Amino acid sequence: MTPPEHRLNAIAPYFTMYPLSFPLNELSQARPGEWVLDPFCGRGTTNFAARLLGLPSAGIDSNPVAAAVARSKIVRADADGVIRRCKELLASVRAPREVPEGEFWELAYHRETLLDICRLRESLMSGIDEPEDIMLKALVLGILHGPRHKGGPGYLSNQMPRTYATKPGGAVAFWRKRGLRPERINLPKLVERRARYTLAAVPETAGGEILQKDSREKSSFPRVPGGYRRVVTSPPYWGMRSYIPDQWLRNWFLGADHEVCYSQKGQLRHGGLGNFIEDLARVWENCAAVAAPEARMHIRFGALPSVPQSPEEILRSSIEMSRRWRVAGIRASGIPKKQRRQSNQFVKKMGKAIEEIDMEAVLS
Repeated sequence: MTPPEHRLNAIAPYFTMYPLSFPLNELSQARPGEWVLDPFCGRGTTNFAARLLGLPSAGIDSNPVAAAVARSKIVRADADGVIRRCKELLASVRAPREVPEGEFWELAYHRETLLDICRLRESLMSGIDEPEDIMLKALVLGILHGPRHKGGPGYLSNQMPRTYATKPGGAVAFWRKRGLRPERINLPKLVERRARYTLAAVPETAGGEILQKDSREKSSFPRVPGGYRRVVTSPPYWGMRSYIPDQWLRNWFLGADHEVCYSQKGQLRHGGLGNFIEDLARVWENCAAVAAPEARMHIRFGALPSVPQSPEEILRSSIEMSRRWRVAGIRASGIPKKQRRQSNQFVKKMGKAIEEIDMEAVLS
């Protein structure tokens, strides 16, 4: 059972997630006040682990969904404040200016539920960054789509995966074949239930920031006094290039167009393995530029079943190319569990997972 103080880490599922135990273990020997950096922060698990240990942290990710969820891991807001804010924002918009039309939207959400989602979307797009708004945005991203439950609605959508959004054509075919119609979901009540559970015991904040930027760019890295002592991260695997299209529905909620976007802007290059390794090396160089002397970097890495490559060879090559870090150790971290991989609700078979590795490097 998840301890109440750890529930915030699961405020929204993400396509690629590593367990909280990984950064907690790697940061267990960190000294008070040491800054932690994650250049591929995803949903902010490293930042949340740092928070639990009282360590300030910074996270960088080019995906707007990742950045929005990760920001909830470093702010503090209680359930009452989030619930009150949700009701205020819904009441502030009588009729949303934009409501998507089409068969997908008719089958994905009940009309009244969709109108509430659009009201909240429009209000949250105002750019307010109060803790309650940040937490509410992440919470709604977590319930925007997912599977139906017999015990009551847990998500706002018709039957869907929770970690990624199926493309409209596939989703419509799935729903029509099974005769699935969207149920009317009371958005404020679902927000309240999730907020009460997720924010039952929110840990104290430790300071830091989350940046939606490209970690290949040196200017993306905030500098901190004394430099970062720990870097804990898990970069995208070679061949994993679908973060934006797979999160298209959550990106829409954050203000993007309601059509699927296939952009790879800000992502590592996957046109060739050499380009991918070069991009990783640039990120490691950028980490070194803002790190403290003798800083340590911990990397979890694996491979996709569809494009099997040696995780160790890729990481070693990128570390050596950066010329700033020295590999201090490598160990197997096991095969990722099914629930941590892409949801298979719309897929009959999944490829066999490849064992991941943990690599430790020391700043030369």
